[in-house]
This record gives sequence, structure tokens and C-alpha cells, in this order.
Amino acid sequence: MMKKAGAAFTENKMGVMPVNKLLLSVSVPIIVSMLVQSLYNIVDSIFVAHLGEDALTAVSLAFPIQMLMIGVATGTGVGINSFLSRSLGEKNYDHVNKAALNGIFLSWVSSAVFCVFGFVGVEAFFRSQTDIEAILNLGCDYLSIVCVFSFAVFNQVTAERLLISTGRTIYSMLSQILGALTNIILDPIMIFGFLGCPAMGVKGAAIATVIGQTAAVGAAIYFNVTKNPEIKLSPKGFRPSIRIIKNIYAVGLPSIIMGSLGSVMTYMLNLLLMSFTPTAVAIFGVYFKLQSFVFMPIFGLNNGMVPIVAYNYGAKKKARIIETVKLSVMYAVLIMLLGTAIFEIFPEALLALFDASDDMYAIGVPALRIISTHYFFAAFCIVSLSVFQALGSGAESLIVVIARQFALLLPIAWSLSLSGDVNSIWWTFPITEFVTLLLAAFLMKRVYDRKIRTM
Repeated sequence: MMKKAGAAFTENKMGVMPVNKLLLSVSVPIIVSMLVQSLYNIVDSIFVAHLGEDALTAVSLAFPIQMLMIGVATGTGVGINSFLSRSLGEKNYDHVNKAALNGIFLSWVSSAVFCVFGFVGVEAFFRSQTDIEAILNLGCDYLSIVCVFSFAVFNQVTAERLLISTGRTIYSMLSQILGALTNIILDPIMIFGFLGCPAMGVKGAAIATVIGQTAAVGAAIYFNVTKNPEIKLSPKGFRPSIRIIKNIYAVGLPSIIMGSLGSVMTYMLNLLLMSFTPTAVAIFGVYFKLQSFVFMPIFGLNNGMVPIVAYNYGAKKKARIIETVKLSVMYAVLIMLLGTAIFEIFPEALLALFDASDDMYAIGVPALRIISTHYFFAAFCIVSLSVFQALGSGAESLIVVIARQFALLLPIAWSLSLSGDVNSIWWTFPITEFVTLLLAAFLMKRVYDRKIRTM
């Protein structure tokens, strides 16, 4: 196999740099960008909350579809990331370029599906959850825009994953920051009508989101073309490769299913909570936005870890794989402990950001305190998922995802709801996460024995 000029005699830093320095250098820019991403998600909801509790509930009911879009985009990105990084480790540069181009092709196909849904499926989706016309109309206004212009989020995730796959996370961070700042600046202007812009309410929030994502796409494509020499993005002569697409989805499908199951889980819990009060749905939506500020750094850490583990698995460097995983778990636990402390000590202050009513405080304070007790268990579970993906162990990842997001969580939530107390439902999360921790540890040992121990 011919090696690409400029890379023939120099090994990528993921195979030679000291592991702790490498993990931090790759992960910290992603963590920073994801924290900014979380910040603008929170700011978005804060602005929407000032339109009233109906608007906040409407956006919360739309969240399962947004989760599904992000799940499909990031799941495909994980598959691209793993296959591309392993190809780099093997010095197979032909596969590197084909993985990138096929990944971009898949992002456009996926966005086309959600675009169609934005035209024909949004109203039916909302009517399945509520018959309150004010909430339904606001939700349709918001979600239809997000879906019709979903090309923005799909191409943003794919372009940034290409940068992450080669260890150039600083450029991924810069593109995400640009998108997030664009959204944050445009949100109040378009929602409330400043600087001569008409007040568009929740429609303004959706438009600001799409514009921010589009800005991030432009920046990420620019950085890939000018700063990422290990990948060539020329579409000349491109043909979709079934073999490469299968390789991408062999690893990415568990992540896509995880996003899909997370979407189903959120949808079903929304239905369950709606049977108590719409305020509980608003609280659940607020919690998801707040928890992203804790979980996004873990996902950023994982995004940095996946190419390191995948590269060194391809290069057969056992010690570097083990050290990377141990450090990732340690950092994840520390982040989760900090997040738990914030939710336990400051729940009232967190809810005050969303212009909380007395009913929201009554339900929200115990909700935030109870749910956050599962963070410690979640640290290992989330890292294990990314390890499985990096090593191409899609089945183990899928088992953990199904248990965590569906097979355990929903039956437990339904059982606890029979008490008639909405606060009982929040205990679903720590109970589910503890059982999943035991399962993930068992599967991690099995993957280690099969793929790493004898390397």
C-alpha cells in the first residue's frame, strides 16, 4: 500500500506521545467546545423559559426528536472516527480518505430523512403527547424548523469528527465555539426582537440554532481542507462504498441505537410525567439541559479517547490502550463527583435560571437531588461504551445501551410511578445506573480477555 506523501515516515502523535499528555491535549479542546455547546443549550432554554412555562414544555416535548437527530449524527461520527483512526494506525491512507467521503455522504442521507419528517410528521408527533393546543402549536413551530434544516447538525458533527479522528481537536473546538457563540448572540435577538429583528418566540430560538450550526459547519470544513493533510475531501470520482459503510455502522450502530433508545426513553418518560402534570415535563427538560453541563465533558473526554484507543489497537500497543482507559475512568469519576455536588447543594439556584414557578420548585428541587446521585455510577458506564466502540466491539456496547436506556429504565420508571408520587419516578436513574455498572464491568473484562490481554 502506498503511503500518503508527508505522512510516510512520521507516526501520528496518538502512537508516540505520553498517554496522559496525549489524552489531555486531545480531549481538553473537545471538552471546552462541548461545555460551550452545553452553555448555549442552557441559554437557549433560559430564553425560551421567559416566554412562559408552555413554551418550555413545548421545547421539552420536542427534545426526543432532537436527541434522535444528534444520536444518528454522533453515532455515525463514532463509526467514522473509529474506522478512520484504525486505518491511520495501520497506515492505510486509502481507507482514511474513503471513510471521510462516505461519512459525509451518510450525513446528507440522514438529514434528508429528518427533513421529510419536518414537513409531514411533526404535528402527529406532538399530538401523541399532548392535547393542549398552546403547547402543541409552539412545539410544531420549533421542531419543524429544526428538522427541515437538519443538514446543519449532521454536517457539523461529521466535519468535526474528521478533525477529531486525526487528533486535531483544537480545530473542532474552534468550530463548535463559533457555532455556539453565534447561537447565543442570535437567541435573544430573534426570540424577543432586538436590533430591528421581529420577535419570533420559539421560532426564533430554532432559527438561531440552525444558523449557529451552519456557521460551525463552514468553519469545520475550512479547517479540514486547510489544516488536516491526512484526509483528502475531494469528491472527484466518489462512489459510495458498501464495504466501508458497513465498517462505519458496525461500530457506529450501537451509538445510533443508543441515541434512538435515549429518544424513546425520553418520549416515554414525557408521556409518563405528562400524566401527572405538564410541569413535571418542563422539569425533566430543564434537567436534561442542566445535566449536559456535567455529561458533555465526559463525552468530550470519550471523543478524545476513542481515536487514541482505536489507533493503538490498530498499532497493537497494549500498554497505551490500558493506560488510556484507566486515565479516562479516573477523570470521568472526578467530573461526575463535581457535578453531583453542584446539583445537591444548589438545586434552587439552578432552577431560578429558568424563571421557575412555585410548582417547578416543588417538583424540581427533589428531582435534581435524586437524579444526580447516579452520576458516580454513570462515569464508568459511559467510558466503557466508548472503549467498546473504539475496539470494534459493537455487540457489548449495544447490550449496555439497551439495558441502560430501555430494558431496565422504562420498567423501573413505570413501577415507581404506581406510587402516585411523581418524585418517586426520579429514583429510576440511580437504580438503573447501578445495575448497568455491574453489567458494563462484566463486559469490559470479557472484551479485555478477548482483545487486549493476548495482544
